[in-house]
Amino acid sequence: MSYELDPLPYEYDALEPHISEQVLTWHHDTHHQGYVNGWNAAEETLADNREAGEFGSSAGALRNVTHNGSGHILHDLFWQNMSPEGGDEPSGALAERIAEDFGSYEAWKGEFEAAAGAAGGWALLVYDSFSNQLRNVVVDKHDQGALWGSHPILALDVWGHSYYHDYGPAGGWALLVYDSFSNQLRNVVVDKHDQGALWGSHPILALDVWEHSYYHDYGPARGDFVSAFFEVVDWDEPAARYEQAVELFE
Repeated sequence: MSYELDPLPYEYDALEPHISEQVLTWHHDTHHQGYVNGWNAAEETLADNREAGEFGSSAGALRNVTHNGSGHILHDLFWQNMSPEGGDEPSGALAERIAEDFGSYEAWKGEFEAAAGAAGGWALLVYDSFSNQLRNVVVDKHDQGALWGSHPILALDVWGHSYYHDYGPAGGWALLVYDSFSNQLRNVVVDKHDQGALWGSHPILALDVWEHSYYHDYGPARGDFVSAFFEVVDWDEPAARYEQAVELFE
């Protein structure tokens, strides 16, 4: 299968003055499009290698799948969890679960803002299907081998402690996973087992805090951008994703 960049669910100037038309244009049309192109190119390389039975370039292509695939998945959610009609607090089942898992909406928001201030790349609210609870996570790199929403099926630990005494050096993990975004099995190369990702987690709400998201509008004042995000956050998509996760795992 191939992946395409969907248009924004609103006009490019719809989130002003909180996020400018210029930033949305650059971010969506250039930055996000690059992830889609990179994912498709990597998938093509893997398919060609499987057909030819030659796998010399497959490890690099596997890394490109998770890097570009995770970039596409998180940006797709980021656009959908904002709206010019946004700015309210969550309601219904998601609001009740936030209160249950975090103590209150205010406690969740304070922790999420702390994550956004500390992250090198993303702050996420995720549904953790291992513990069956909501969590905030700090994501410095959006993949590092992880593909969001993936569930490990088979794992091989290739950190040095697993074999160095017997076989010498390498490092990380090789995994067979079920990718719930594309609904297919994948092999993935994992250099670090987390880098912000919690395996089996499903992103519910995403905030991109890479500098390309806000520097043109806010300069180094990331906190002002995070505050502006809450003026346009739309909880409809996060609520739907939460309900899907609960239906699958509880």
